[in-house]
Amino acid sequence: MTWFNGRLEARRGDITTLNVDAIVNAANSSLMGGGGVDGAIHKAGGPQIHEECMRIKKTEYQKGLPAGKAVITRAGKLPCRYVIHTVGPVWKGGGANEEFLLAAAYRNSLEKAVEIDARTVAFPAISTGVYGFPRDKAAKIVWKVVAAHIRRQRIPEKIILVFQTLSDLTVFLENVPEP
Repeated sequence: MTWFNGRLEARRGDITTLNVDAIVNAANSSLMGGGGVDGAIHKAGGPQIHEECMRIKKTEYQKGLPAGKAVITRAGKLPCRYVIHTVGPVWKGGGANEEFLLAAAYRNSLEKAVEIDARTVAFPAISTGVYGFPRDKAAKIVWKVVAAHIRRQRIPEKIILVFQTLSDLTVFLENVPEP
């Protein structure tokens, strides 16, 4: 499915295989890799990503990358040029600013994409896996943030939302606002 004259696309797939300018990593705050998308990106990209993340952690975020923030590394062996690492919030019931932090993770990642002049960027579903963020709530936040960015900025020219499962994609599509 596409929207905004093809600038936004939602599909099922493996983000580590996409030939785009940048992919977004749903990282943990340590930036050292982990499970899910984070582990897959670190594994597929090889040691360069880990080394750059270690440098960022030592020089900029000794206590870990806070939820909502984003940083950039090169992509190592991945087919993209850059990885934008962002930390989404852990769902704690909705009273711990989770919605604001998830919106910030997407917004700050898009701003990093602009900084590196990424024409194409792909996002996973941030925080909806082991972090427990309700998928329907996340879909509405993602739509709002991405739509606002597209209306303000010319780049990225294409934003791809990549869902690992058909059920995740379906939940997103069910929460797209009517035109």
